[in-house]
Amino acid sequence: MTNPVIAQIENTQIVNTTAADDNRWQAVLARDASQDGAFYYAVLSTGVYCRPSCPSRRPRNRDRVRFFNQPQQAENAGFRPCLRCRPRSAANGSPDQQMVTEACRYIELHLDEPITLARLSAQFGKSPFHFQRIFKAVLGVSPREYADSCRMKSFKQQLQAGEPVTKAIYDAGYSSSSRLYEKTASQLGMSPDSYRRGAIGNLVRYTTTDSPFGRLLIAATPKGICSIRFGTSDAELEHGLRREFPFAQRRRDDNEMRQYTAALQSYFQGSTPNPRLPLDIRATAFQKQVWTHLQAIPRGSTHSYSEVAKAIGNPEAVRAVAQACANNPVALAIPCHRVVRRNGDLGGYRWGVRRKRGLLDLERNTARVGRRAAQLSR
Repeated sequence: MTNPVIAQIENTQIVNTTAADDNRWQAVLARDASQDGAFYYAVLSTGVYCRPSCPSRRPRNRDRVRFFNQPQQAENAGFRPCLRCRPRSAANGSPDQQMVTEACRYIELHLDEPITLARLSAQFGKSPFHFQRIFKAVLGVSPREYADSCRMKSFKQQLQAGEPVTKAIYDAGYSSSSRLYEKTASQLGMSPDSYRRGAIGNLVRYTTTDSPFGRLLIAATPKGICSIRFGTSDAELEHGLRREFPFAQRRRDDNEMRQYTAALQSYFQGSTPNPRLPLDIRATAFQKQVWTHLQAIPRGSTHSYSEVAKAIGNPEAVRAVAQACANNPVALAIPCHRVVRRNGDLGGYRWGVRRKRGLLDLERNTARVGRRAAQLSR
């Protein structure tokens, strides 16, 4: 069966496949920054679109790439913007946004070197105070925190690829193993060696079920749910779980997971306003702040990204809030679909904007029915 999202993408008005596309593909392979804003490329397998100079790994298969003239075209086709290269800033970003984007690239290329605030501010012709203020206003994190997140991401990718822990430590830019081990408890949730082996020895039970928005996978460790994801087929969902826990003891266990399945089915039916489930997820302190607030948003209501940022005491961290929503591993249990843009537009959603719209419509309808029932019972 054809994936409906892919079908929509392929039927959307995009840049015609001509010789120009070959030139665009070469620009993507070369990470040609001069083409930023001229076009955007999207990858079907990830559902993400990027600017040509994006530092992320290049797709292997040219046939799975689509080109767009504008960011809105890519988003209308169901793709979400890359959180690393922030393609929208190439189209209409302010000078501050453009500077921060360039600073992020500079940081990513120099992770194996000491990246001090003095060095960064000198590189971009700002005082340390003003550079730090602009950077944090745009991204919601400091340059040091951004560099730390890049190192950790690189470290995790290398461990998942099977690299030895020691090699991964230094290739990711850590100056010593002690600097890394300070961060592993909260960001990996286990020792680096266990993470490298894909949580080998850890039991992850899972099940799949139907939902009004496609197939749904629920996975849990003995401590609680570690993944809730939407998909179009069980094979797709199991592949996603395998990528995150490649060597864990993944065991389908419909019977053991039935309590979680029942809780989510009750949510879809409107019987349970918010599915309160035990969770076993890893998060930064900032992500925990955002996710805790999202769980407090009432069913049938929405908050804007800026409202969430203000509520957690960091009103400038709007982009960081959006990134925390995009990194949410447990759909529904942490209702990131209840966060929209300030103008009322839905914004992005990890599992597709159509699902986000459907979830909000479902919640509004069931909340309305609940209010009517309460009025009649008085």
